[in-house]
Amino acid sequence: MNKKGSFVLVTTLFLLGFFLINHFPYGGNSSAIKSVEIAGQSIKVELAITNAERELGLSGRSGLKEDEGMLFVFPQPGNYPFWMKDMNFPIDIIWISEEGKIVYLKKDARPQSYPGIFGPDEQVKYVLEVVSGFSDKFNLKVGDRVQFTY
Repeated sequence: MNKKGSFVLVTTLFLLGFFLINHFPYGGNSSAIKSVEIAGQSIKVELAITNAERELGLSGRSGLKEDEGMLFVFPQPGNYPFWMKDMNFPIDIIWISEEGKIVYLKKDARPQSYPGIFGPDEQVKYVLEVVSGFSDKFNLKVGDRVQFTY
């Protein structure tokens, strides 16, 4: 292959890789997610992947730091309502589509709201719980993009 052919091949492969990474950014192993970047802020996440982990969530804990959260990862997109059973502190709850966009926010969900439930009508694959006030402080809104770091 000549230099021009090699250049065209390398350029084509680069563009294809760039497209795939940006078009399908969440094809990685969900169990390897280390942090979430949202509104320019990096949040270290604890993962809730199994049914038992998702059921327990942050229940019984005393609080979260501003740069910490819990990311609930579901096996497939669906409607996943949340409640505040056995919670000791308020949180913001962020529902995220499989494509990595915020589809719904529940700001300042309080323990006293139990047994009420919150959630979107749209299907999601991820739900992120963060300290109450995070959404307002960083002006989060529906449609904002979320990036996962593996």
